[in-house]
Formats: sequence, structure tokens, C-alpha cells
Amino acid sequence: MCMYSSQDGFATDWHLVHLGSRAVGGAALVLTEATAVVPEGRISPHDLGIWKEEHIDGLKRITKFITAQGSVPGIQLAHAGRKASHHRPWDGGAAILPKEENGWQTVAPSAIPFSDDNPVPHALSLQEIENVIDAFEAAARRSLEAGFKVIELHAAHGYLLHEFYSPLSNQRTDKYGGSFENRIRLLLEVTERVRKVWPGELPLIVRISATDWTEGGWTGEDSVALAKELKNRGVDLIDCSTGGNVPRASIPVGPGYQVPYAEQVKQQAGIPTAAVGMITEARQAEEIVASGQADMVLLARELLRDPYFPMHAALELGAEHQWAPQYERAKPRQ
Repeated sequence: MCMYSSQDGFATDWHLVHLGSRAVGGAALVLTEATAVVPEGRISPHDLGIWKEEHIDGLKRITKFITAQGSVPGIQLAHAGRKASHHRPWDGGAAILPKEENGWQTVAPSAIPFSDDNPVPHALSLQEIENVIDAFEAAARRSLEAGFKVIELHAAHGYLLHEFYSPLSNQRTDKYGGSFENRIRLLLEVTERVRKVWPGELPLIVRISATDWTEGGWTGEDSVALAKELKNRGVDLIDCSTGGNVPRASIPVGPGYQVPYAEQVKQQAGIPTAAVGMITEARQAEEIVASGQADMVLLARELLRDPYFPMHAALELGAEHQWAPQYERAKPRQ
């Protein structure tokens, strides 16, 4: 199960997940999302970051609190690429131009803007790509020092790592472009460098967009092939989202619409997966896991609507869970 919220001035998305793996012993995982590995990797000027040593002490306060509540702290490392330098959604979400207040130059595999009303990103040089890889490795090291126990690499939703592996946004002709092997190279190199400093006994998750929902783009079959490579590099679970790399994609949104991709990757790549996307009911989530379509369900917006969803779901499904002491008096009795 997953709890997602955002806080003004501390733009962090929180996931509360029951991760049924031996690595975290079935404890709840609290995951901060979209934590930028470099300043220019922020989606907005308000995003959380972990690009310098000074960030560690503040994050330690968070991980210590999470741990004290009997949960496991995790962090999502991200670089927004050409989708960086935007206003927050509740402030309109428009791009902030480099010369505007709080704006900066965005980067990407190729000088292709996300949409007509977005600025043209700077195409990364080989040395700049190496700098990005270094930044992810350094962020992973800082994450460990800050007390996090799980890392998720954000390679979905049209952010930098997704931009590289999708042919719709990558038109490079060097070793990072063209063939499938070249386009996935950056994500594999980032994964290898992160795993180099991230202990083998601690989980490493990768979030991907399993399809671009656009002709000529990334496909489910591509995701299976990528997942096999990630598995060989020490990734423990693939978080299967979709889309986000191009505007106006034709997406058949509906209850559980992304679950088939989690099932496809799980079955064909032989790696545990998480399902996401319009999963709003306890029995719906239970069926996804019980039927073997995925190993985990992550809930996001449903927990904005109902922050107590895990408690309500436990009651509905007849599961026992620990209540916070101050809530015990409200616990339903037989």
C-alpha cells in the first residue's frame, strides 16, 4: 500500500508500502519521491534534493523519525531532464524559462523540447553524461549515510533516464543513442554505479514507464528486455508505471490500466514487480497481488483522498495491523 502527499516548500511525495520482501522483513516502507541528484534535476524550485553533503543532516532527522515509528525509510533518486524547471502543479505547472526568476537551463539526451510551449533543452555531452552518473552514485552514498534503507531510481514519466531509453526523445548518434542497447546504456550505468555503493542486502528498485503509449516509442517488450538487464545488475524490483514522455499520448486510463505491464514484466523477465495506476479499492489491490499479477501494489492519489486507507483496508480484508497508541481508542471492536 502506498501513501502519497506533497508538502508546500518540501515537495516530497511519500509512499507507505507493505513491501513483502525479506530485505525489509515485511515492514512498512516510507519512500520520499523525486529527490534531485543535482540542482538542475529538480522538477520545480521547491523539490527536495540530495546533491550536497549539507542535505544529509536534515534527511537524517526524517529517517530517524520513520525508523522510530517501526517503518523503513526509502528514497527515490531522480533527475527531471527536459521536464525540469517548472512551476508546481498548483501554481499552474508552466515551464520556468532559464532567464526567469528561479528558472534554469534544462538538459536532455537530445535538443528536443517536451512540448511546443517548453524551452529547448541542452543536449548533454559525453562528459556531462558522466557527471550525471557520478551524481547518482554520490546521491546513493549520501542516502546511505542519511539512514535510508531502500533506493528507487526514477526512470519513468519522461524524466532524464526515461528520455534516454525512449526513441521518441533520444536522437543521439553516439554510444548513448540509436540502438536499444545504446539507449538503455545510461540507466544501466547509473544502476551499476549506485549498486557499487549501495549494500547488496538493501533493496534497489527501478521505476520505469513500461510503454510510451505512442507509435514508434518504448513498448512492453522493450521493458521486459530492460528488466532482464536490470535484474542482472542487482535490481530487486521493477515499479511499472507508464507514459509521461510525450504530450497527447493516447492512454486508455481506467481502473488498474497499468497492471498488465507489471504482470508482463514479472512473468517474462522473472523479476518482482509493483503495480500502480488507478488502484483505489482494498479488494482490487488484494486481487492483484493474490493472483500473481504483481508482487506489490503502490497507491498514490487514493491516499490523498483517504489518508487512513491502510487502516480501512485492513479492516475490510480482516488483517491485523498495529495502530498508533493515540488511535487505539478508535479501533473498532468485535
